[in-house]
Amino acid sequence: MSNAFIPYGAYWSTPFAKWQGPLANLNSVRLAAEVGRRFLDARPAARACIDLGILGITNPQPGSFYGLPWLTGMLGLDAVPGPTVQQACATSARALQMAAAEIALGSAGCALVVCADRMSNGPIVYYPDATAPGGRGITESWTLDNFALDPYARNAMIDTAENASARLGIEAAELNELTLARYAQYDAALADERAFQRRYMVEAPVFDSAFRKQTGTLQADEGVFPTNAQGLARLKPVKPGGTHSFGTQTHPADGNAGMLVTTRERARELATDAAIEVELLGFGQARVEKGYMPLAPVPAAQSALQQAGLSIQDVDAVKTHNPFAANDIAFARQTGFELAKMNNYGCSLVWGHPQGPTGLRSTIELIEELVLRGGGVGLFTGCAAGDSGMALVLRVSGRRGG
Repeated sequence: MSNAFIPYGAYWSTPFAKWQGPLANLNSVRLAAEVGRRFLDARPAARACIDLGILGITNPQPGSFYGLPWLTGMLGLDAVPGPTVQQACATSARALQMAAAEIALGSAGCALVVCADRMSNGPIVYYPDATAPGGRGITESWTLDNFALDPYARNAMIDTAENASARLGIEAAELNELTLARYAQYDAALADERAFQRRYMVEAPVFDSAFRKQTGTLQADEGVFPTNAQGLARLKPVKPGGTHSFGTQTHPADGNAGMLVTTRERARELATDAAIEVELLGFGQARVEKGYMPLAPVPAAQSALQQAGLSIQDVDAVKTHNPFAANDIAFARQTGFELAKMNNYGCSLVWGHPQGPTGLRSTIELIEELVLRGGGVGLFTGCAAGDSGMALVLRVSGRRGG
């Protein structure tokens, strides 16, 4: 990858809201447009240079057939074209890879990536079939049925976590210990009145379902509950004889995030601090043996590092999409990267999982962590449906942030 940069500060994430929480009845594309419009209104120079849009969304909603053109239209970017991307939990990484490639190839000058999803109130889809007995078709709960069954691997999402635990000899007590550590890291992001999160997080306006009237705002994550060792120990495994409880896996959530990707020169112009440079170095993807989804982030990360000409020893900070605690333990065992050094300030295991924007929020937090360190190399990696994974590597250069 060459000449693909993220202007420092030219990104946002809303708080993430719990399943069936305050964002449950809001169309994700319309909500992302409302948040994005406010973001761009404060950055007229950025609005003027955007010539490509990429929308990442995984759960169909009314109007989402029109995807990116609908979003950019609502943002006042009527002439801006681009695709709509759906790759389950890898959607953010894929959208960023597409944006970076367009910039590097010179086919776009400034790309706006927006990822939005609402796991709440997922659609019930009816597929007509006139040849079936009585002409009865197939009904699918888009979210719940697909969580419960991979049509190729023939297992549920939770089964992949248990398969990984069994193969690596991971015990429930180890998962509980790791989960407690991740909650402690998230608590660091809440210190000093959420000083870390305020570096990038914006409020999510809450409307009635028709977007006629704003009824409130979501100012902080909702759905993160106090967690302690005693509480985790009391929880039974989701599957009999298994290792993962509801406490050691993530929860479905709602929210959106956005980011600009552009050239080095324009990134300096659009950054909130021109002395800080954020360069995208490489991307990687992988697919592992069916039924072992939590193992996919490692080969994806290795591929991204190889493209960047780096090794795991060169990495200063790691963020993972970890829907199951086993994901991080597998990563640490297979790469040698220290568990305690991963996922500072939070991760999807704690703040939830809206699918599309999950990786984008992780990438934003990765950038901000590296800025506080005074720079360095960061790796984001995560698993996705179909026993796949996707990763990206970036470098932050410049002075320490305040």
